[in-house]
Amino acid sequence: MNAPKRRDRAATRSALLDAARRRFAEHGFDGTGVREIAADAGVDATLIFRYFGSKQDLFDAALATEVPAGLGERAAGPVEFTDALVQAVVLGDPAENDGEHPLLLMLRSAGRPEVRARLHEEVCNGYLADLAARFDGEDAALRAELVGALLLGMGVMRAVVGSPVLPAADPERVRARVAAMVAALEA
Repeated sequence: MNAPKRRDRAATRSALLDAARRRFAEHGFDGTGVREIAADAGVDATLIFRYFGSKQDLFDAALATEVPAGLGERAAGPVEFTDALVQAVVLGDPAENDGEHPLLLMLRSAGRPEVRARLHEEVCNGYLADLAARFDGEDAALRAELVGALLLGMGVMRAVVGSPVLPAADPERVRARVAAMVAALEA
């Protein structure tokens, strides 16, 4: 008599998260079904509910993001902070996130009020607030939002629109151009 095959809970959970990130990044929340995610992970769809509770909880887990580790320590000014964000969010290797960066993943599902609220919280109260604190002057928040618009626009052009030049551009050249724009906002 054969013993029942035991599933590796951590590996299954990881496979589901990887599949969910790819699907949500490509199709957004509403265009992604739990059956497709489970099929991509090679498991039964009921395991999504066992490990995550719901499709929404799986989406939330797939969005788990944080400011890149050590960003505050190595990024003294707005140029350095922006450069770290360009590297992590805009030019980052999609394979590192099992799809696009979670901020871009949220943009694909921004039609949902709860996703828009989370996007607002992470961008405005997280990244932009940190960036604004690095600018001197009374219009620091405005300059931070201008940089934020630049970075989000770059992310959309690269990942969503599929523009022909930005995705193929030399990352060092992109970083240098962005640094020059941010440096102009420091004055």
